[in-house]
Amino acid sequence: MAFSVILGWLGLALILMVSAYVLVRSSRDAVPVASAPGLPGADAGNGPLLLRQYGCVSCHRVPGVREASGAVGPDLTGFTRRAVIAGKLANEPANLVQWIRFPQEMSPGTAMPDLGVAEQHAQDIAAYLYTLE
Repeated sequence: MAFSVILGWLGLALILMVSAYVLVRSSRDAVPVASAPGLPGADAGNGPLLLRQYGCVSCHRVPGVREASGAVGPDLTGFTRRAVIAGKLANEPANLVQWIRFPQEMSPGTAMPDLGVAEQHAQDIAAYLYTLE
């Protein structure tokens, strides 16, 4: 009986330690939930997860996203200070959302593939990118 109580406490301690570890690791990617101008309803807090989900991190370096160390696409550090997207589109929310969703349509032959990004996901990614000063 005493042995099972000890195992129970050890199990609880293990669960608490793992939970604390996950909390600390996930807080590194934490961003404020915010809407960028021109992106009402977008949630910048979803950006890091979506950048991983769609594989953006394999090509781009993105501040605040641990795995984002790619060197194929441009480094997205300081995204808000850029005048253009893809070398030719004005850096405006509507253009960015379209670029994220349909890069081949916006710039045929670009290295960025069409990834089937949903509208809301593109808005959330864009909102996150607009937090990168």
